[in-house]
Amino acid sequence: VQLQASGGGLVQTGGSLRLSCAASGRTFTSYRLGWFRQAPGKEREFVASIRWTTGYTAYADSVKGRFTISRDNAQNMVYLQMNSLRPEDTAIYYCAADYIDGTDVYSRSTSYDHWGQGTQVTVSS
Repeated sequence: VQLQASGGGLVQTGGSLRLSCAASGRTFTSYRLGWFRQAPGKEREFVASIRWTTGYTAYADSVKGRFTISRDNAQNMVYLQMNSLRPEDTAIYYCAADYIDGTDVYSRSTSYDHWGQGTQVTVSS
């Protein structure tokens, strides 16, 4: 499985960015795709996830109402639309893939089997 994240950049407070994750290497019908982020000096934290087949989504409380995760099954793409960005959203954002075997927790990074390289998002105040 290969995951390629892109779309990061520098934006002002209140601005928007859309991150993309290109997934390849297998079919993802039994997978959940997620976005995590890691700020300097902090642990990696869950942002959002989506089940590939059902489209069921989950979000961290800190991004609910501002971020939207979506996927394009035909293109094997996952997106994270980020609106109303805040300085505290500044981090490296990673996409990840979790093979769903019934033991995983969608918000736990250790549940995810495959990771992309990350893309930097910086929100200036």
